[in-house]
Amino acid sequence: MTNRDWPDLSGKTIMQIIPDLAAGGAERTTVEMAEAITGSGGRALVLSEGGRLERALALAGGELINMKVSSKNPVTIRGNAKKIEALITEHSIDLVHARSRAPAWSAYTATQRTQTPFVTTYHGAYSGVDGLKRRYNSVMAKGDLVIANSAWTAAHVVAVHELSADKIVTIPRGVDFAAFDPEIISSDRQYAIQQAWNIADDDKRTILLLPGRLTSWKGQKIAIEALATLSGQERQNLHLVLAGDAQGRTKYVSELEDAILQNHLGGSISIVGHCSDMPAAYAVADIILAPSTRPEAFGRVAAEASAMAKPVIVADHGGQREIVVEGQTGTRAEPGSALGLAAGIRMITGLPKAAQNEMGKVGKAHVRERFSKKQLQTATLAVYARLLNP
Repeated sequence: MTNRDWPDLSGKTIMQIIPDLAAGGAERTTVEMAEAITGSGGRALVLSEGGRLERALALAGGELINMKVSSKNPVTIRGNAKKIEALITEHSIDLVHARSRAPAWSAYTATQRTQTPFVTTYHGAYSGVDGLKRRYNSVMAKGDLVIANSAWTAAHVVAVHELSADKIVTIPRGVDFAAFDPEIISSDRQYAIQQAWNIADDDKRTILLLPGRLTSWKGQKIAIEALATLSGQERQNLHLVLAGDAQGRTKYVSELEDAILQNHLGGSISIVGHCSDMPAAYAVADIILAPSTRPEAFGRVAAEASAMAKPVIVADHGGQREIVVEGQTGTRAEPGSALGLAAGIRMITGLPKAAQNEMGKVGKAHVRERFSKKQLQTATLAVYARLLNP
């Protein structure tokens, strides 16, 4: 039975392409759209190398076609184009949706040859705006329709790729409010997080959580420096948790550990690795940090944290500016500034607990109105229907 709020895609096969199914925002959106495609009566294929979210994809009704599509090697890209062309024929694929550059080049070539509708989602502000790098990035603007995941991203695409605005559809990422709801997080789930993070039940410190893969532009070093600038008295009431997968970046993890030791913050900061229960992690935390040094195209951390009724401190650029309402749902700090982040931490921790809670409640209402998973699914299905039924 199809969802009556969605276009009827009965008999249609949609294939999304993404390098892997790790736990990032683009990957989770892929699963969410597989759920929507099957919910609208269609068949949802995902071409990917797989990963953590394979089970979630299967539960959503999606079907994984395992192929190495992450390579940037031109020979591999051309070879994958032929394979995708064959898949389009074999599975009678009606539309291809690419979410990353290397596989998008293969998909673009295959859809041109087969005259198959092609959609891209511009998930990030890719580095490089000149020469070969700009050409490589340009494939994400070659969709018959291009989805931008924030107004900031849409403006970036228009400016960098000189794309007509009528080819861009702005669809913010959505939050799954069935999962990110503070009312449904059990004490057992919270206790499991506390145990994993070595936080005692009687620990009265304010927990600052910075979630995100351990890579330099996510701002973990900025957060460490920010804590170092606070007074000893201020720090003794805080504990910073860096939660995220290193994805093989052992050198960067060592740099973070060195920075913690050099600033004598061993008792104030924990690096805890990947967290598989983010709703419970947000529930345990008091304030969420997202100090990315590069603009976030959307800012899923900020949206999810607000959905969990937590105050948020973000870097004041990119799509995060569209999520955090200054002084009402959190605060925005100067990008790359440890002093700016420290000022934001000082500002929110200086509020009475009731005021912090109210900030979280306002944030929850704000994101529920604007950034739902259902809105993302409905709007993306409308893009598909627009191309499938011109």
